[in-house]
Amino acid sequence: MSASAANLLTARWASILDGGGTVISGAGVYPLLALLARHAAGPARAELLAVAGEPVRFDLTGSPTTRMALGVWSRHDLPLTSEWLAAVPDSMRGQLTGDSDADQRVLDAWAARHTDGAIPAMPVSVDQGTLMVLASALSVLTDWAEPFEEYWTRPASGPWQGRDVSGLARRTHDLSVLRVVDTTAGPLTLLTVQGTGDVDVVLALGGPGRTAGEVLPAAITVPTDGRDRALADGPGVSEAVVTAVDDRPELRVSTVGFSVEADHDLLANAPLFGLASASVQVPGHFPGISPVPLAISQARQSAMATFGARGFKAAVVTAFGMRAGSVPPPAKKRKRVVSFSVDRPFGFLAVHRSTGLVLVAGWVDQPDPYRA
Repeated sequence: MSASAANLLTARWASILDGGGTVISGAGVYPLLALLARHAAGPARAELLAVAGEPVRFDLTGSPTTRMALGVWSRHDLPLTSEWLAAVPDSMRGQLTGDSDADQRVLDAWAARHTDGAIPAMPVSVDQGTLMVLASALSVLTDWAEPFEEYWTRPASGPWQGRDVSGLARRTHDLSVLRVVDTTAGPLTLLTVQGTGDVDVVLALGGPGRTAGEVLPAAITVPTDGRDRALADGPGVSEAVVTAVDDRPELRVSTVGFSVEADHDLLANAPLFGLASASVQVPGHFPGISPVPLAISQARQSAMATFGARGFKAAVVTAFGMRAGSVPPPAKKRKRVVSFSVDRPFGFLAVHRSTGLVLVAGWVDQPDPYRA
């Protein structure tokens, strides 16, 4: 898929998020929309192409960290066009028997298998009227290039005041992983936590009171080559000059571990996904799939993400149902120390490094509790 097109979908979706902890993946929705768009007609085609106008152009087959799978199941008695059969490889196709319980078990097993059990069930359900199910499964698993040190902390102020939370800390001499950028949401501090493979996670902290719907779209769309502000201007950032054994600048990061999960009903915001017309139960939406009239009856996504001392894990399943971080030696030199502290709700992006594709995005309003 086009990374820019999928990222735009993720940014648009993020703009309507409320302040609760959540995780979303436009990258999980986009392939399904693009597939449907090319076999749709009328208003449904126009709306789908407006959202997913570029075909899927790359896969993640060779990625050491990320897997994506696509599956399509049609009921055994649903006639399919030659155009659809040519577009969907045999390896992606399955059959619905009409036995709702048996079919649901097959779909749930597929979701669990392609996410290593992180998403144990398909987010849509099948019944006697289900004619087709389209699904994508996305999983990300990476270790940090530089692990964090986990510690107990109890914030003295802010929204997490007085709670025992899982603090994560580390020190590095690479200040380039921290940026402060001007955005429509005001200055954002962006910390890139580098993975050992091809995925990095970006933590995005805005000013006090900035919401998920402001911070995440701004973080997703910020240009990589834009002019940055001074680090000292960033939310959560402070600078000092200290005495030390060497004069190399140092970045000290303190953040929190987190775990978020969410279930989304995409039809609750159908126009955002180009599904407004396609979900109306009238004929004519998908003649390129079958001569039998089809409409989208369910469109849902289940997602989870965890960020800890050693690495990051995320999993997403999206489905459409068609109705159907010793004592020091004496200090001798002066050095610059930049500190970045995350002590309030913030956003995160898991980014495929070579393409810039945002695999998942989310908002953290509650840190993980500390467990000794």
